[in-house]
Amino acid sequence: MVSFTAIGKSLGHRCTKSLKLRPSQLLCHLNGIPESYGVRQWQLQSIRTLLLQSASESVKLRSLSDSDCGIIEVNLVRPEAKNAIGNDMLRGLQHSFEAINSNSSAKVLMISSSVPRVFCAGADLKERKKMSPSEVQAYVNSLRETFSFLEALQIPSIAVIEGAALGGGLEMALSCDLRICGEEATLGLPETGLAIIPGAGGTQRLPRLVGKSVAKELIFTGRRISGRDARLIGLVNHCVPAGEAYLRALEVAREINQKGPVAIKMAKRAIDEGLHKDRAAALALEEDCYEQTLYTKDRLEGLAAFAEKRKPIYTGE
Repeated sequence: MVSFTAIGKSLGHRCTKSLKLRPSQLLCHLNGIPESYGVRQWQLQSIRTLLLQSASESVKLRSLSDSDCGIIEVNLVRPEAKNAIGNDMLRGLQHSFEAINSNSSAKVLMISSSVPRVFCAGADLKERKKMSPSEVQAYVNSLRETFSFLEALQIPSIAVIEGAALGGGLEMALSCDLRICGEEATLGLPETGLAIIPGAGGTQRLPRLVGKSVAKELIFTGRRISGRDARLIGLVNHCVPAGEAYLRALEVAREINQKGPVAIKMAKRAIDEGLHKDRAAALALEEDCYEQTLYTKDRLEGLAAFAEKRKPIYTGE
């Protein structure tokens, strides 16, 4: 959902009401177009443009080009606060993820930081200090929903971690499909030291990744661990020399980008949804996901490329 007030301001409109509308509803409202009109392509392009225009200054969204076309990067840029997630950055993340979700050409997402020695320091505690309990609850709920939206994207996502990934910063990384860090990275969920708990998915995603006992120790103690230790417990997929996480992540993104887009989406769906089902239901889900790939042009292209001993050219059809 997108705030009508926020978008209106970004377009130069003066809005007298604060409404929560889906992007398509908002576009139709602003342009006087019935939502039922058959203007799907126009809507999608407009959504992408609108959301990009309204993105925060602390969150940059860009598409890579040439042979890397299909790789999308969300870059965190808030050096004065070590990329702490305040309301402005949260809005930027929401708008960026919405735009990616509406972009049919997006195949892989990388989330990285341009701030040296930090991925994301977590929530902005200076802003938090000024909030009432109800405002804190609303903020944390919004953060949790944003990370769940990230997790549910159809395309694979990769967190590129150099330096600190703490609290909400680690929770964002946990919402990604893959995590790649530098050796000097520091990861942790220190919330219990502030007399609260990880509230944006950390208590649920961490144990599913590293096991219940390890997750409990890390959360109970608030301990911070190194990139190497994170690799040993399975918290990250790769730990590389400091400064090389982005290049390693880009290598992985390129590998994924060369595969059949529909197959990648169906593989992600089968794994993510299957983990929450019993074995029989999960196998039925796998059957359904496999069937979604059978009638694609990409499957035929893959067979033809194999027979002709060439690289396949996939279109996502």
